[in-house]
Amino acid sequence: MKYSNLKFLILGALALNISSCTDLEIEETDSLIVNQTGEFTGVENVDATLDGIYDTYRGQIATQENLYALNEVSTDELLVPTRGTDWGDNGLWRSLHQHTWSSIHPFVRNVWNDQNSNIFRTTEVIDERSNPSPQQAAEARFLRAYSMFWIMDLYGQVPFRAPDEGIEIDPIVYTRQEAFEFILDDLTTAMDDLPTIGPGEGTMRANKAAAHFLLAKLYLNKHIYLGTDSAAPADMEMVVENVEAIEDMGFGLVEGYFGIFSPKLDNETIFHTNADWGNKIWNTLHYNQNSPGNTGGGWNGFTTLSEFYDLFEGDPNTNFPGDGQEERRGFVPLAGTPMSGDIDFDGDGIPEEDTDSDGFVDASDIGFGFLIDNQYNLQGETKKNRQGGDLSYTKELPGLLGNNEDTGIRVIKYHPTNGAFTGHHILFRFSDAHLMKAEAIMRGAAGDATSLVNQLRELRKASPLSSVTEQDMIAERGRELYGEYWRRNDQIRFGTFTNTWSFKDSTEEFRVLYPIPASAIISNPNLTQNEGY
Repeated sequence: MKYSNLKFLILGALALNISSCTDLEIEETDSLIVNQTGEFTGVENVDATLDGIYDTYRGQIATQENLYALNEVSTDELLVPTRGTDWGDNGLWRSLHQHTWSSIHPFVRNVWNDQNSNIFRTTEVIDERSNPSPQQAAEARFLRAYSMFWIMDLYGQVPFRAPDEGIEIDPIVYTRQEAFEFILDDLTTAMDDLPTIGPGEGTMRANKAAAHFLLAKLYLNKHIYLGTDSAAPADMEMVVENVEAIEDMGFGLVEGYFGIFSPKLDNETIFHTNADWGNKIWNTLHYNQNSPGNTGGGWNGFTTLSEFYDLFEGDPNTNFPGDGQEERRGFVPLAGTPMSGDIDFDGDGIPEEDTDSDGFVDASDIGFGFLIDNQYNLQGETKKNRQGGDLSYTKELPGLLGNNEDTGIRVIKYHPTNGAFTGHHILFRFSDAHLMKAEAIMRGAAGDATSLVNQLRELRKASPLSSVTEQDMIAERGRELYGEYWRRNDQIRFGTFTNTWSFKDSTEEFRVLYPIPASAIISNPNLTQNEGY
């Protein structure tokens, strides 16, 4: 393949030097080096290229910014309050929570660039001039569908460029409906040549179960993407069909909620990456909460809202053992866990370690789930904040500004007892598929939605529901899937994304889509800015 040294703007993938709201200077070094002349003779090494694409996805998943922030911090589930000057970051986090972002928000730009770059690179692999094997082409189609799904879901329109189109050609732009059909075609075309696997190591690559999962997600949201009033029963039956195909491959619900987010692979994991999960551990914990793998402590940022915490069963003001909480809400330990034989602290069946030989399971003084009220050290003494007072996380916050070190309930799913760099960062898991099936039944497919939801609730040690309304269903998805990239998607489907909640007054309906980045609008006249921006 021949490349020129000229850097050009592909798919609107330009970065901005954002020094002010009106500074739209394009940085040449931020654009993508691609083919200037239009000559394309194929990818030289398909295996190496595919491996590189998987590595790129891994980096995109590991961060707390960009895709994670757009899908989680924009919802009623997570917020990042400013504490003094910490986490101020020119209002980047606050604008996501308040729904006041603009077309020059760097996370909006970065996700657009990242996912469109993924689409182009996978398209090069799929091209017949690269001579991919059937499985290589199928993997690339799945990965392209995954990235195109996010562009369609977040922005509503998808630019597309063929590998041999030169710089004089502006990328075409698919509407949301056209993108939906493109993704559907990629997944159905790939299905026959993707490997059929059950739970295990194979879930780190594209596989049939992952394709069925993404198909179920597509059909569940089809009425949103196509702009119809409600879900069609036939589409909901397709959700059920795809979820049952995953079940037939051996995937299913498992006991031990927090063990799912440990290094051990289990029947829950459908698709995962070996990205580290350190950001999603340390971004919420206090500076004085640490582990042998990170004696410097947390970064004291991400919290949840009191309203979200109140979705769970249990004491509304504390989360200590015995407070009547369901398993998914977790607990705050009153002391560390002494090492004595094989201790399974997180319930994954793997004995824990005491790497610093202090007599306690590593990081066993840090809780799981939602951390509220006093926090305790290994010896059972109250931890201290940096001013010397008791470290006690408050349920309420004064606002997005004006916070001290202790305000806000902290949220932790992946746990430092396992270290921060273990390779089991989950993208698709079966509990999500199980709840998609229940929701599809609620929306018109045949079956018993309440029974399915209660099957999961019983496993998570929560009280059964007598029936399942839309409000019950989105609450159940929140309890099961918090912090797993799906809250924004769920809120839009259930019509709650434009509601008000604490520290968010905006009800602007156009916020269900992010703006096309200003740099992309400049570079590609085929793009049209989304309404409201």
